[in-house]
Amino acid sequence: MTATQEAPACYRHPKRETYVRCSRCDRYICPDCMRTAAVGQQCVECVREGNKTVRQGRTVFGGTVSVTPWVTYVLTAVSVLVYLGELAKPDLVDKLGSLGIGLVGPDGDLFVADGTAYAGFESVGVAHGEWYRLITSAFVHLPPTEGGFGILHIVFNMWWLWRLGRPAEEMLGRWRFLALYLLSALGGSVLGYLIDPGMNAVGASGAIFGLTAAYWVFMRRLGHRMDEANRLVVLALIWLVVSAGIASWQGHLGGLLAGGAVALAFAYAPRDRRLLVQAGAAAAVFVLLVVLVVVKTGELGGTLL
Repeated sequence: MTATQEAPACYRHPKRETYVRCSRCDRYICPDCMRTAAVGQQCVECVREGNKTVRQGRTVFGGTVSVTPWVTYVLTAVSVLVYLGELAKPDLVDKLGSLGIGLVGPDGDLFVADGTAYAGFESVGVAHGEWYRLITSAFVHLPPTEGGFGILHIVFNMWWLWRLGRPAEEMLGRWRFLALYLLSALGGSVLGYLIDPGMNAVGASGAIFGLTAAYWVFMRRLGHRMDEANRLVVLALIWLVVSAGIASWQGHLGGLLAGGAVALAFAYAPRDRRLLVQAGAAAAVFVLLVVLVVVKTGELGGTLL
């Protein structure tokens, strides 16, 4: 190099001398701009452009691969936080449960409505515009002093969510798993609303039953050993029968049916039309549930707005 020649400099940092070139665009790059590539070093811009063309990994049922089951964690955390809120404000159970139609007295106590109007009483429930109860009820659980079941209600549900949510989210991806969970919860609330609108059911059991059905469908679709999946389904069916006397069997059955239907569509959608079929099936289940709620609300003489 002669005295008149200037040393090459980084294209992003002109004052930094360097003799290393990007293996893709051939521009000079300093150590701060170097990124290790399959062959040689690349500049940050070439790496960024290359990442745009890299196809993201997909789960077995078409979702984006996620190493950490964040949706399962968030659903668990929300349920626990709501439960802590119940301890501070016990009336949250009455305000967020799946009650279809009821009355609140002047003292704030909740009563089952029988169609009779009472002076000083306020009509509440899904049939009176509180449609959000159909979802919020899945995040509310029995308080510790309720009916001898108490804290075990949320403990059992969160254990099942932890047990089934992580593998289901791994197979589906975040958004499909969230859709499965919420539609299962909604299905449980809707069936309860149709059969016994005066019941103020709470708990994630409907969503858990939906996950149980989905887990069985997924294991069968993938050709895995069915021993564990069969045991889980048997336990779920036993609890469905037992719960008829102490819990909302309607919510459990509704979650099982809705979750099973969504899982079948997610698992058996043809690969070339997977997203369309999966999204269409989830939308169809949602629309069906909404129509059922609208029809039942009309029968009760209420309004969702």
